[in-house]
Amino acid sequence: MYVLLWEVAGFMFFSTVEGLALYYLIMCLFRFKWKGHIWPAMFVMLLNNLQSYLVRNELNMDNISPLITIIVFILFFAAVVRMPVILSVIATVSGYVIFAAVQTALVFLLFGSLAAVNESLYNGYLLQTATAIVVVSSFWLLYRQGKGFTFDLAKLRLKLEDIVLTVLIVVFLLAISVLLLFNNLLVNIVFFLVMSAFLLYYSTKKEQEDA
Repeated sequence: MYVLLWEVAGFMFFSTVEGLALYYLIMCLFRFKWKGHIWPAMFVMLLNNLQSYLVRNELNMDNISPLITIIVFILFFAAVVRMPVILSVIATVSGYVIFAAVQTALVFLLFGSLAAVNESLYNGYLLQTATAIVVVSSFWLLYRQGKGFTFDLAKLRLKLEDIVLTVLIVVFLLAISVLLLFNNLLVNIVFFLVMSAFLLYYSTKKEQEDA
């Protein structure tokens, strides 16, 4: 029991560190102020890490977890940060690719192979921590130097985009919930309900504030 609790706590903590580093990377890469959305980002990441643990360990569906994370990030940037949908997709995918490239390089530099990382939980935690340190320090420096991409958000924002965003959230909820229903894991369905409700609420709140 103690070992299981430590495993869950370790997974949640280091996955959150890793998720925050990815969030920081994307926000700095596209010249957004990361501090303004850190608390909702933390909330979303904790929920996402919980479902990720369940998907990996209860359903043995390791391959789908990164895809869910990418979709969650896209919806978060569109609903909470208020990026145009097009930019949120570009930012998330490009940020994830850069993050994965850094982590892959560290796998070979620190461990020599992916198999060595998988030999121990501690190796995985070390890799996540090292990736976060490299990413945050590198993109902090780039942001301080004024590097990064900027866009005219008004030109990128589509007509009826808020409706599109709402539809995407609902479709995402329904699609993943149906998938998980067939695996009889109701906890994940609850997660997606909470996640979608939060994103819809925050999106509506930000729209009212911007009006």
